[in-house]
Parts: sequence; structure tokens; C-alpha cells
Amino acid sequence: MITAADLADCLGAGLLRIAVPGRDRVVHDVVLAEPGDGDGTGQPGELVLGVGVAGPDAAVALLERAARSEAAGVAVRSPLAQDPRVLRAARDSRTALAELQPHVSWTHLVWLLRGVVDRAASSDALGQEARGMPSDLFALADTAAKIAEAPVTIEDAHSRVLAYSSPQDTADAARMSTIVGRRVPPRLLAHYRAAGVFRELARSDAPVLAPAGPDGTLPRLVVPVRAGGEWLGSIWVVARRPVPDDRVRRLADTASVLALHLLRLRAEADIARRMTAGALRAVLRDGVRASGVPATATPALPPGPWRVVWLADAADPAGARPRTQVWEPVVRRFGWHQPLLTDLDGLLFCVVADAVPDGRRTPVDGEPGSLSWLRRVLSRTRSHGTGLRAAAGGPAHSPAELPRSRVEAAELGRLLTSGRLAPEPGGDGLVVLEEAWDAVVVERARAAVAAAPPLPGTPLAALRAHDREHGTSYLPTLGAWLDHYGDPQGAAQTLRIHPNTLRYRLRRLDDVTPLDLSSPRLRLALRLQLAAWEHPGPGSGRDLPGPPGP
Repeated sequence: MITAADLADCLGAGLLRIAVPGRDRVVHDVVLAEPGDGDGTGQPGELVLGVGVAGPDAAVALLERAARSEAAGVAVRSPLAQDPRVLRAARDSRTALAELQPHVSWTHLVWLLRGVVDRAASSDALGQEARGMPSDLFALADTAAKIAEAPVTIEDAHSRVLAYSSPQDTADAARMSTIVGRRVPPRLLAHYRAAGVFRELARSDAPVLAPAGPDGTLPRLVVPVRAGGEWLGSIWVVARRPVPDDRVRRLADTASVLALHLLRLRAEADIARRMTAGALRAVLRDGVRASGVPATATPALPPGPWRVVWLADAADPAGARPRTQVWEPVVRRFGWHQPLLTDLDGLLFCVVADAVPDGRRTPVDGEPGSLSWLRRVLSRTRSHGTGLRAAAGGPAHSPAELPRSRVEAAELGRLLTSGRLAPEPGGDGLVVLEEAWDAVVVERARAAVAAAPPLPGTPLAALRAHDREHGTSYLPTLGAWLDHYGDPQGAAQTLRIHPNTLRYRLRRLDDVTPLDLSSPRLRLALRLQLAAWEHPGPGSGRDLPGPPGP
């Protein structure tokens, strides 16, 4: 499911920005709207590009026609998309309105959008970010090498090699290491950083001369690749001799073409991640058979069993998207290059591989994407003061059991968030169901009691009424005594009172309503009802009395 907002996010605000979100309609195709188009502009699932729209009146009319035909959205050029009348028409019709930046041509936009939409429609997009590098990038590298008459590599903004030219006659050892390792070696990166190469690439459109480096590394002419002010990557030319100015200008022209390819590559990778997250979300909610996701479109899972893990950051804002922005870079930095991450009901989850029940090592145990690996990641990140934490549901031995594991992980997460479950002091921040099953059992019983209507005959109602009327604290006293039954010292310490005061309260409590606390079943029922009143949940109207009294 790819919406107009997804497409805009993938391409970046430097090219396309959502001005009005509209309905989340799936985009299946891209069509052009020319002046004089009739009422048939746009069909369900089409993103309509207002190529010939010249003014607010025409834009409003296009939005109205697109709304009637249930199109997925409309794109018009800036600043027309910011006209108050156009914005109001989009909001009134609940049609997604995208704003095309002035420097972007419609031809380039159509090429980018069609490639991304076609990728999203293909089942090959699921669970893959890239299936090798597109051959057109290697063709562009060969073109750049012919222009410069020198070997060339094309790299992204993270110094990862995307393509390289075929001539190797003047290559140095650094070029060979870069191609084989698919990224610039760390020692050479440090050299370029110290020389200010990356700082210049990030802020300027001008080519940069990277000085000769260690181990006989030759100088490089580096041509930045930018789109909409964003630095996407670079063309690195092995400059044994200075490159003439006219060839540098031709390389800059090649960089503008390369920018479109890098944008499309990035957008397709982003779409693949979104599709994987969407398929995983459906499986975690409904299971494989009931999710409606085709078997060929389900995300690729490592060898089972698996666990669903709730992920959070103690300092993050509400909502799953900020948590994704925190967690995805972390897991990728520690080697999980295709993380099984998705948001569901405002929570962030991942699926990790688990060891088999008897503890034998599996092929994925300890590797990126496994539970033991996640434990190490949390230990390392928390040692640097981060607030990352996680809760793992029980093992799922088949994909059909993943929803159950997800529910258990969410239960543990709610207990951690509410403070009703305290993680082990100095621990790694990961709570596993087997370590806290008793808290889950009590929480389920407490939630059931809280959701049910009050039962007649409970003695707690009389105690609560007495506390409210006389300012006493009989309910907290009873709760402490039930938690420390037979241990007056422990109960008194919890209440921060003297044991004699505790005994006095218990005698007076029995005067208000007789209680036979020798019955284990009665003690259990009283404690569950007290727990329901202590943590009533939103909107229940149940609470405990305020200040303690005698």
C-alpha cells in the first residue's frame, strides 16, 4: 500500500512535498492532466499531475474533478499549491495535494514516480532493498570515466560504492579496496575528513580536489551529486593528471542525470522497506492466513522460532514514527541491514530469531536479528546513557503464532511504561516473557476485574466510603497487609508507619467491615480488586482516597 504521502516522503521535500494529506488512498498509476480535460480526470488509484494548471481556478477545478473520480491525489507546482483557495479545496474534498518544487521538471517527476510506483506494485519489492545495483548506474560510471579519461566510482553520501567504471589501468590500491569492500576504507575516510573533503561536498555544488592519501592513494576529483539542495552522493575520479575544465563541466552535467537515478534508487529502497513493514504489520495483527497478504508477499523470516519484541525509548515522544527513527539507525549500525521493523497500533515492534527451546545454537543465534544479538545491542547502547528498552513475547514456532507473541510483548511494554513492572536494576533493558510471566497473569486478572461492573457484597466499597468520609487510610493499609501477609514489619515499612499503628488500623478496619483474611481466595479477590482500583485505566472514574489518616 503506497499513498501519495509515501511517495512524497520517499522522493524528499526538495522535490515533492505534501501540502494536504487527504485520504490514504493507494497509488496505482500516474497520469497527466492537461488544460481542457473533462470530468474524467483521474481514476481511482491515480495520482493526477497538474502539468497544464496555470492558476488557482484551474487547480480548484482539477481537485474537484479528482475528488469525484476518487483519485489518489493531485500534484501542482509551487507556489500554486500554497494558494489559500487551493488548500481549502483540497481540505474540503479530502484529496491529497502534493506540491512540486519550482526547479523540478514534470518529465523528471513522471520518470521517478512511475519507477517507484512500478516497484511498489511488484512483489519483488517486498523484503528487498536492492537486488544488486541497477545497470544504468554502471553505464553512467563508464560514461563519466570516458569523459574524465580516468577510472570512476559512484558513491552515496555514506561513502558506499554504488557503481564503478570498467577501466582499471590507472587504478590504485585504494580504488581496488573500495570496490571489493563496497565502501571507502576507514583509514582513507579519516584522511578525507581531515582534509575537509566531505565538509565541502555537503555544502557546495563545486567539484572538490581530494589530496593524495596514504599507501600511494592518488588524488581524486570529486563531483557532488545534488537534488533540491540535498547532497545525494558523489562521482570520484582517480585524477592522476588534472582534469581539464571542459571535462569537469561535462562531469557536472552527468551528475545532474545521476541525481535522478540516485533519487529513484533511494525511493525504491524506501518503498521496499515500507512494503515489508506493511506486510509484517498485517501478519503480526492477523497471522499469515487471515492477513490477506499473499504467501509470496510475506516478509522473509530467518529460521524459527521467533519472538515479537516491543521497542521503545524512555525519552521518545508518543507515536511509532519517532521510535522508528530512533531504532532503525541503531539496529542497522549494529549489522541488521534488513530489519523486520513495523508499527502497529501506535507501538513499534520487531521480529527476531530465538534459540530453540533446549538451548542449542541455531544458525542465527547471536547473529544480527536474533534475540541474543538484541540483548547485546541494548547493553552497549544503554552503557552510553540511552533510554532504549525492549520487551519480548513468548516464542512463536510458526508464523501463525506471531500475533500471540506480539500481544504478549505489548502487555509487557504496557507494564514497563506504567511502572507496574520494574526492569532489573543495571540490566540490559530487555524483559522476556519467561522472566515476567507472573506480572502478565496478574495484569490480565486486574484488567478483567477493572472492566467488569462492580459486584455487590464486596467489603472494599464500605472501606472506601469510610476513607472518603473520615479521611482514613484503610484501603492502603489493607493493600499493604495483603502484600505482606503475616509480616507486620514489612507492611508497616511499606506504609511508613509504626507496626503498632498498623495493628491499630487493622482492628479499626475490622470494625468498619468484618474480614476473614484467613481465606486465601478472599485475600486474592481483595488484592485483585484493589489493584483494579489502584490502576483503573482511563475513564473508569475509580480512584483511591487521597491523604492518609489515622
